Amino acid sequence: MKKIIALLLFALIIKGHAQTKGIFSKDPIINLENFQKQKIYFGFYLGFNSYDFKIDYKTVSKDILIKKSTGFNVGLVADLKLQEYVSLRFEPGLYYTLRVLNYPSNYFQTEPTSSQKIREANSTNIHFPLLLKFSSLRTGNVRPYLLGGVSATLNLSSNSKSKEDNLENRFRLKPWTTNYELGLGIDIFSEYFIFSPSIRGVFGINDELIRDKDPNSPWTGNIESLKTRAVFINFTFH
Repeated sequence: MKKIIALLLFALIIKGHAQTKGIFSKDPIINLENFQKQKIYFGFYLGFNSYDFKIDYKTVSKDILIKKSTGFNVGLVADLKLQEYVSLRFEPGLYYTLRVLNYPSNYFQTEPTSSQKIREANSTNIHFPLLLKFSSLRTGNVRPYLLGGVSATLNLSSNSKSKEDNLENRFRLKPWTTNYELGLGIDIFSEYFIFSPSIRGVFGINDELIRDKDPNSPWTGNIESLKTRAVFINFTFH
């Protein structure tokens, strides 16, 4: 899937390069001059993500190591113009990622096996961000912007309904989480569409961990809170 997304992005960028020739020249032809004067417009995005966990502990101990992987994003964009430089954006999308938690041996009363030390948090997220976009003055065919807002995430792979816990090798997370988001990007106006690469940080607000039945569980007993941290890189087309 990641290879398909990468190939699609490459094809779109190559096509866009031919159409955007001269965008960064000294006196470019102004493309889509009236496009963002519309009250509302739509688009779609493809991209990549890197999810992590921020873990707070009840007592001082060795850190649980998080192995991150690169996931993919796909979604839609609805942009509502509030005034000349501010718009409200809704960007629902599907985000897939995998995080692997590696527990230190001293978390266990006896020497753990390799399978006991490893827990996977495989997440298929439906992400619902509501963001404010603050755009700068347009210079030729480029327009930088800042993004900020809040979001809610539904994890379809949370295992929250499972009666099994880590003793049966079942790592569980809460299905819903809330976040705040901050980012930046740039609108590049081509002849036929707007290409907008952006990068955004996502910061979980609430604790996501479902504790094991045993309050002294080596997997959850010493965790005060476990919250999402993530970076999104999206390529949006309007």
